Amino acid sequence: MGCPCEVLVETGDESAAIALATIAAREAWRIEDKFSRYLAGNVVAAINASNGEPVAVDDETAGLLDFAATLYGLSEGRFDITSGALRRAWRFDGGNRVPDQPTIDAILQHVGWQRVSWRRPIIALQPGMEIDLGGIGKEYAVDRSAALVASSTEMPCLVNFGGDLAVAGNRVNSAGWQVGIEAPDSRGRKAHRLVRLKSGGMATSGDSRRYVESGGRRYGHILSALTGWPVEGAPRSVTVAADTCTQAGTYATLAMLRGAGAENFLKREGVKSWVVN
Repeated sequence: MGCPCEVLVETGDESAAIALATIAAREAWRIEDKFSRYLAGNVVAAINASNGEPVAVDDETAGLLDFAATLYGLSEGRFDITSGALRRAWRFDGGNRVPDQPTIDAILQHVGWQRVSWRRPIIALQPGMEIDLGGIGKEYAVDRSAALVASSTEMPCLVNFGGDLAVAGNRVNSAGWQVGIEAPDSRGRKAHRLVRLKSGGMATSGDSRRYVESGGRRYGHILSALTGWPVEGAPRSVTVAADTCTQAGTYATLAMLRGAGAENFLKREGVKSWVVN
């Protein structure tokens, strides 16, 4: 998952808590092993190495590809799982390296879901293209892990993967779980706001951890697949609460991709959200 992961369990039984955390961890590792773009031998590696040849995928992968296609349409092409190729140009490591336009333009020739042939269960990429499910994978892992934990116990639990989280079960006192929305640049040491989460999921998208600074400007890691550049005018962070972590993450990402229009987008959609500018 590329981040700290935890499972909180409301119980006095340490062994039960460890067992539930193990269930969540195993599911997270399974999804990591299957869908990480950094690992060889998985379905994403097979698709990316196909060099234009069609690849048949299983139902779980097909579901994620269908979801990615839906997000591509909802974002009017801004969210695109083929835009992972832009990581060849961008390194959001807190440094000051900004790629030049010719480099980005060259990579954009290999970006665009409209160039992909997807007829479930067969996907075919044009040579030089690749997919990256990182934009939806962590939230999917949270929901899957939370569902497995919930099916194994009636104990109240919270699954938290790097600030993207989901609740399983109701707390004994019905107060909900206290969740802090990180203040930008605090590195987790300060909360901008405290929220009580009683059900569903929550996800945050922002630039506090992954960014580039150059010429007095901060470039966040949310890239528009249309331009190859970080979205201009985007908030420092967007946090959304919804029925699932995946749904929350979808709204948070789509809002960030709207740039300065993030808050208006969230208001139109009628979702519970917190925006830090």
